Amino acid sequence: MVFKKNAKRMDILDLGLTKWASIVFALFAVSVWPAFANWVTKTNWIWFLAIALILGARPLYRFFKK
Repeated sequence: MVFKKNAKRMDILDLGLTKWASIVFALFAVSVWPAFANWVTKTNWIWFLAIALILGARPLYRFFKK
Protein backbone atom coordinates (compact mmCIF):
# COMPACT_ATOMS: atom_id res chain seq x y z
CA MET A 1 0.00 0.00 0.00
CA VAL A 2 1.14 3.49 -0.74
CA PHE A 3 -0.18 4.81 2.57
CA LYS A 4 1.99 2.47 4.64
CA LYS A 5 5.06 3.32 2.58
CA ASN A 6 4.46 7.04 2.97
CA ALA A 7 3.64 6.71 6.68
CA LYS A 8 6.98 5.03 7.35
CA ARG A 9 8.75 8.18 6.15
CA MET A 10 7.14 10.27 8.88
CA ASP A 11 9.01 10.84 12.12
CA ILE A 12 7.84 11.95 15.55
CA LEU A 13 8.01 15.64 14.61
CA ASP A 14 5.68 15.06 11.65
CA LEU A 15 3.18 13.29 13.89
CA GLY A 16 3.30 16.09 16.44
CA LEU A 17 2.83 18.74 13.77
CA THR A 18 -0.15 16.82 12.39
CA LYS A 19 -1.75 16.81 15.84
CA TRP A 20 -1.20 20.54 16.27
CA ALA A 21 -2.59 21.21 12.79
CA SER A 22 -5.74 19.31 13.73
CA ILE A 23 -6.14 21.31 16.95
CA VAL A 24 -5.64 24.63 15.17
CA PHE A 25 -8.10 23.63 12.44
CA ALA A 26 -10.71 22.80 15.09
CA LEU A 27 -10.19 26.22 16.69
CA PHE A 28 -10.48 27.81 13.24
CA ALA A 29 -13.78 25.98 12.61
CA VAL A 30 -15.14 27.16 15.96
CA SER A 31 -14.17 30.75 15.24
CA VAL A 32 -15.61 31.03 11.70
CA TRP A 33 -18.71 28.85 11.97
CA PRO A 34 -21.13 30.29 14.55
CA ALA A 35 -23.42 27.24 14.57
CA PHE A 36 -20.47 24.94 15.33
CA ALA A 37 -19.25 27.30 18.05
CA ASN A 38 -22.72 27.32 19.57
CA TRP A 39 -22.83 23.49 19.55
CA VAL A 40 -19.37 23.25 21.15
CA THR A 41 -20.22 25.64 23.96
CA LYS A 42 -23.57 23.96 24.69
CA THR A 43 -22.20 20.41 24.71
CA ASN A 44 -21.30 19.08 28.14
CA TRP A 45 -17.53 18.77 28.62
CA ILE A 46 -17.82 15.14 29.68
CA TRP A 47 -18.67 14.14 26.10
CA PHE A 48 -15.42 15.60 24.82
CA LEU A 49 -13.49 13.85 27.58
CA ALA A 50 -15.17 10.53 26.81
CA ILE A 51 -14.37 10.84 23.10
CA ALA A 52 -10.76 11.74 23.87
CA LEU A 53 -10.41 8.69 26.14
CA ILE A 54 -11.97 6.38 23.56
CA LEU A 55 -9.77 7.70 20.74
CA GLY A 56 -6.65 7.60 22.90
CA ALA A 57 -7.16 4.12 24.35
CA ARG A 58 -5.65 2.10 21.52
CA PRO A 59 -2.52 4.24 21.02
CA LEU A 60 -1.85 4.26 24.77
CA TYR A 61 -2.39 0.51 24.99
CA ARG A 62 -0.01 -0.14 22.09
CA PHE A 63 2.56 2.26 23.53
CA PHE A 64 2.68 0.61 26.97
CA LYS A 65 2.20 -2.98 25.76
CA LYS A 66 5.19 -5.21 26.47
